[in-house]
Amino acid sequence: MADSIPLAPMRKSSRRSPYYNANRQSRYLDNFPHHLCSRVDEIVMECSRFLLPLSPRFSLDDEPSNLDEMPLMMSEEGFENDDSDYQTLPRARVNHRHSRGLGWFLLGGWRVLCCSCCELVARMCRRKKELKSRTVWLGCPEKCEEKFPKNSIHNQKYNVFTFVPGVLYQQFKFFLNLYFLVVSCSQFVPSLKIGYLYTYWAPLSFVLAVTMVREAVDEVRRHQRDKEMNSQLYSKLTVRGKIQVKSSDIQVGDLIIVEKNQRIPADMIFLRTSEKTGACFIRTDQLDGETDWKLKVAVVCTQRLPAVGDLFSINAYVYAQAPQLDIHSFEGNFTREDADPQIHESLSIENTLWASTVVASGTVIGVVIYTGKETRSVLNTSYAKNKVGLLDLELNRLTKALFLAQVVLSIVMEVLHGFVGQWFRNLFRFVVLFSYIIPISLRVNLDMGKAAYGWMIMKDENIPGTVVRTSTIPEELGRLVYLLTDKTGTLTQNEMIFKRLHLGTVSYGTDTMDEIQSLIVHSYAQGTSSSGSTGGATPSQKSQTLGPKVRKSVSSRIHEAVKAIALCHNVTPVYETYGGVNGETESAEADRDFSDDNRTYQASSPDEVALVRWTESVGLTLVNRDLTSLQLKTPSGQILSFHILQIFPFTSESKRMGIIVREELTGDITFYMKGADVAMASIVQYNDWLEEECGNMAREGLRTLVVAKKSLSEEQYQDFENRYNQAKLSIHDRALKVAAVVESLEREMELLCLTGVEDQLQADVRPTLELLRNAGIKIWMLTGDKLETATCIAKSSHLVSRNQDIHVFRPVSNRGEAHLELNAFRRKHDCALVISGDSLEVCLRYYEHEFVELACQCPAVVCCRCSPTQKAQIVTLLQQHTANRTCAIGDGGNDVSMIQAADCGIGIEGKEGKQASLAADFSITQFKHIGRLLMVHGRNSYKRSAALGQFVMHRGMIISVMQAVFSSVFYFASVPLYQGFLMVGYATIYTMFPVFSLVLDQDVKPEMALLYPELYKDLTKGRSLSFKTFLIWVLISVYQGGILMYGALVLFESEFVHVVAISFTALILTELLMVALTVRTWHWLMVLAEFLSLGCYLASLAFLNEYFGEMHAVFTCIGRVSFGAFLGRLSQSVTHPTMSASGGHLHGIHSLHSSRVPHVFMFLFVQLPLLFVAFQYVNIFYSIFTCIQNIYI
Repeated sequence: MADSIPLAPMRKSSRRSPYYNANRQSRYLDNFPHHLCSRVDEIVMECSRFLLPLSPRFSLDDEPSNLDEMPLMMSEEGFENDDSDYQTLPRARVNHRHSRGLGWFLLGGWRVLCCSCCELVARMCRRKKELKSRTVWLGCPEKCEEKFPKNSIHNQKYNVFTFVPGVLYQQFKFFLNLYFLVVSCSQFVPSLKIGYLYTYWAPLSFVLAVTMVREAVDEVRRHQRDKEMNSQLYSKLTVRGKIQVKSSDIQVGDLIIVEKNQRIPADMIFLRTSEKTGACFIRTDQLDGETDWKLKVAVVCTQRLPAVGDLFSINAYVYAQAPQLDIHSFEGNFTREDADPQIHESLSIENTLWASTVVASGTVIGVVIYTGKETRSVLNTSYAKNKVGLLDLELNRLTKALFLAQVVLSIVMEVLHGFVGQWFRNLFRFVVLFSYIIPISLRVNLDMGKAAYGWMIMKDENIPGTVVRTSTIPEELGRLVYLLTDKTGTLTQNEMIFKRLHLGTVSYGTDTMDEIQSLIVHSYAQGTSSSGSTGGATPSQKSQTLGPKVRKSVSSRIHEAVKAIALCHNVTPVYETYGGVNGETESAEADRDFSDDNRTYQASSPDEVALVRWTESVGLTLVNRDLTSLQLKTPSGQILSFHILQIFPFTSESKRMGIIVREELTGDITFYMKGADVAMASIVQYNDWLEEECGNMAREGLRTLVVAKKSLSEEQYQDFENRYNQAKLSIHDRALKVAAVVESLEREMELLCLTGVEDQLQADVRPTLELLRNAGIKIWMLTGDKLETATCIAKSSHLVSRNQDIHVFRPVSNRGEAHLELNAFRRKHDCALVISGDSLEVCLRYYEHEFVELACQCPAVVCCRCSPTQKAQIVTLLQQHTANRTCAIGDGGNDVSMIQAADCGIGIEGKEGKQASLAADFSITQFKHIGRLLMVHGRNSYKRSAALGQFVMHRGMIISVMQAVFSSVFYFASVPLYQGFLMVGYATIYTMFPVFSLVLDQDVKPEMALLYPELYKDLTKGRSLSFKTFLIWVLISVYQGGILMYGALVLFESEFVHVVAISFTALILTELLMVALTVRTWHWLMVLAEFLSLGCYLASLAFLNEYFGEMHAVFTCIGRVSFGAFLGRLSQSVTHPTMSASGGHLHGIHSLHSSRVPHVFMFLFVQLPLLFVAFQYVNIFYSIFTCIQNIYI
């Protein structure tokens, strides 16, 4: 069917097709590092789009086999089909890539290709070796033919030699810091020197010192954590016995003993355990995020050896496939050569012990097959990147614009000067003179502001326990559009509670469970009293032996339902071991307490644990289980033993699990099955209540399971077993044949009951998700759990509203199926999407842009069965295709890659450990805290940083405008207006405290921000810091700088010797007043900062006469700055423009004392700005009056 789909004509390229052919790709990837494949694919596509614009095109007559080789880019023409009703998918956003040619290459495409090629070459140079399969001999590392990586954890970004260059590169790759470095270095050239060196190098050195100290502290902490992990001691088996080795010294082929609750140091094959059953449980929460324990089975050959030391007496090896990312699959073989005949045993995922998991029961012995960088946990971990906030990138672009304006202004000044003398030297001096347009204090103030925001977040009593681990991106919390969240432990507590049992005619809830308990006690009491005459048959079995078939009573139906629930599962009871384990199972059993208080249940699904705990609460207890049998204890204390004949585990495809057991007392064989209602509806006998009750429970947010049974005769089971064993030995289509045999039993099964289990949500998850949706944040749930579980949690948490439809993306395996399913999905409107990781991978392989286009239109997206790497890839995908800011939140080790890939990562300290919390940028204790973290602190951080950044740039631009006016008046001389201490004091003690106090400002109260989350939508548009707001501040700076300098020169001509003090005083007062007018909400520290800065400046006037001149003259001149006096001099100054300079510290302009600027020039540069001076002072006085009036009111 897929081959008949009409496709759009595509470019044909023999160089591109191999990478999209499924068979060739698998063979190619086996011998090529996985982390390079995606980059090679991208480079080949880029090159082919440029180099092959005129290649022949595929026709619709091409062979179907070629369809899977073509990298399809869907278009509207390609999907038109007169024979079907499939509608076209939206055109991809990047269709312009199709027309890339010589124009694209000349306009910047060459840069893309060069960067891609250089990156590929760099990665290939760093490549140590290719990942290959291996043969590992037990206990003989020296037999390994290849050298494998060291088993050490290394999370540091730098070493001793790369620390300083690396940190400097991270700082100077930004234009702002590089600009400061160039300007500072220019001051070592005598002809370019403008001021003192400390005025340039002191701020730059301070910024670099703070950055290096911060990075050094982080590196030391990472080194200490790595050293702690690498120094953990493990017992290694040798011919001489056990020895202690460090984790970093473990090699491939070593036999390692791992005790209970100890971390597995490397990827191993499970050889032996102290458990009598030959199996053990491990905790994988730091690998896949699931808190449920996983059952692992030891290799049968080694488990049967009499003693541990016999592992060295056999000649055996393990063949292991090449290291790969998939944590849910493994292929290998175990071979013992000294046996006659040789013993061959296939190995699968249940025989593996992956690194970073924890042994939960017993003591295990394994042979190491992968170490260090080749382990599954490391392969699925992405390295932390240096995150840069969007605000920093925007400010970086603005500084580039300011630099361009600075260069243009310098060129204009030199053009007006006439290019006389050494004009190039004067041009560069002008560039240095106007360097304050881009103030270095911008970086200092922003970094200090970010530190203040982090301190405020951690001190917020409403979100206790919050930790800011990355202080460079607090503004990102106010710019988020996509929130990608984990499910287990993040939205849910992963604690299942049995809520409902429905038998068709009667339903039992939590308040009526005591009735079930009394019925079970009464039922088994009757069975015990009549055991002498009936041979121990239970009431349900006696009713089956009676003559005619009659309708069962409620008591009998409850008995059968509870018994089925107690038997149909994969739960294992675990008892605590008090003594140590020396490798022998007998000593382990002797030290074990089998009392009810010491029993815990473990399984791969928390649903099953909840069901078994419920059966225990009503009287039927699971007391023991191994690979071949299980035992139940009745309320009267009787032990019922059952032999496990077959187990059919749960899969995402079948959506059900089954078990065939033989009761030891009666010999009856029963086939029990439970599963999702969609899978069981066609298996059970006809009924008229199942579908309705499943819908009712789903609306209550319960996870439903349908339980059924079927009695088998001995002949029926023997026939099934023969066919089943033959199917399992098949070489071709083994899975299909096995499924077909099992389905032969799944017919006309007796429906027993319907169960409802609730997965408890975290506190206030529903209102928090609603708050985030109202704020315009789109929420995607990425989980490794099953599709049904993820869908149920999405409904119960209100991630998907009750009136929204859910589109479950059908499993697809090739391009044709993905094509059809995407077309079907496009017809849906305003519906949530649920898709599995395998289907997602297929869609992204062929229809990446189209899928993202459709998925981003959904109100919610749920991705289930996602590996850690897939989670990170989805985050990267959204960043590349939407250009919006993303946030990832999780609580397990499997969420680390996603958290590190997102623009903002949030970790929750939960049951799955602190790995996600330590790797995140922000750490919280509960999911509900994310609402206040984003709505309040994210908003304030972004608003404050935007205001602070623009005000600091205004502070630098206004003084540069004054410098430009000063130089233009004196024949464009490249002479500084303010020198030495004045320039340093202007950006520090005179204005720093009031300007920095803007970090305390807030436009709305926290209560209002939480009450109206719609206010958050405006932040994502970036209106607080844009070219529009930046242009407004530029105009204000030009206007104020021109007025201040011209006012001082024109109005105080007779006191020109004090023009520095006059203009500088007016500048300081203007800045203090501008801060007061910018503040929205006053804080007592803001008032203190204003008066403190003013006091420091007045003290400077008294003690720094060499910079300001005679103090009394200054105050005399300042007193004349009034509105009336200014207007009185306005006409005189414009009509008789005269300028004189004398004495003072204005070096280099003595020859200009008697100079006069032409009348026309003065008219252009003085008259027009002065026309607006009245409006300036009127606005100032009006603002002051308004502030006083508001305070009075």
